Amino acid sequence: MNGPVHPMKDPSLKAPGAPRERLAPWLKKRLPKQDEVQQVRSLVDGLSLNTVCQSARCPNLNECWSHKAATFMIMGDICTRTCRFCTVPKGKPLPLDPLEPRNVAEAAARLGLGHVVVTSVDRDDLPDGGAQHFSDVIRAIRGRNPRCAVEVLTPDFKNRPEALEVVLAAEPEIFAHNVETVPRLYRQARSGASFERSLELLRRSRDGGMLTKSGIMVGLGEEWAEVEETIRTIRSAGTDILTIGQYLSPSPKHLPIVRYYTPEEFDRLRDLALGLGYPHVESGPLVRSSYHAEEHVP
Repeated sequence: MNGPVHPMKDPSLKAPGAPRERLAPWLKKRLPKQDEVQQVRSLVDGLSLNTVCQSARCPNLNECWSHKAATFMIMGDICTRTCRFCTVPKGKPLPLDPLEPRNVAEAAARLGLGHVVVTSVDRDDLPDGGAQHFSDVIRAIRGRNPRCAVEVLTPDFKNRPEALEVVLAAEPEIFAHNVETVPRLYRQARSGASFERSLELLRRSRDGGMLTKSGIMVGLGEEWAEVEETIRTIRSAGTDILTIGQYLSPSPKHLPIVRYYTPEEFDRLRDLALGLGYPHVESGPLVRSSYHAEEHVP
């Protein structure tokens, strides 16, 4: 398996045709010792699992894996949607692996995780969007380690109410669904998705008694006022936890970065969100939905 491209060194971070220039210092990270990273990589490969850390070329992969933290991506590594910010391959997915729930639970146990994050590709080819598979994974983790907290980061299931009910019935500690960007940019960035559909999923999960979480990226061309309004709207849906991070273009084929937000601007957005009543906010250039996820549970 090829290693992830480290975004801090990826020339595609600049818009096509833009001159090469030094990256802002706040986008540079020291790489940790690689022995712990290799241990997680070997475990994931040995159990035939996927992680969003690899598929999304997360800039925090080395940091998180060095602390034996990983976000498991279930239902394969081929997505049925074509979002232009995402590196996950698009196409016709393979059938579900019936051993995957057991293998995710085994990996979490071997890593000694007290908090497991489980996400997935979009599986619009499945009648329930993969909801039952999510449920099976949650229950397998609990069966292997009853004290382990489980966070799920799900697709929108095409807004099928029965699909969400299947996931919530398995009682994850956190239900997460990322809005990703401001409504105006949905057609450009999130093909096949709907801002209102995502909000409705968050509302219904909150109405179901769940601790809810969502995340957005900035730097895609949104206006500051649009970011503020989106943060307010997500909160109005009852969302408890918010993550805000810088969009980093994975390749020249993906949407370019329009601008970099400074650490001070991320601080302003965090303060705005906290002022709106979010109990927990992670806001920073390299923040991703699962970054420091174990700290998001009250």
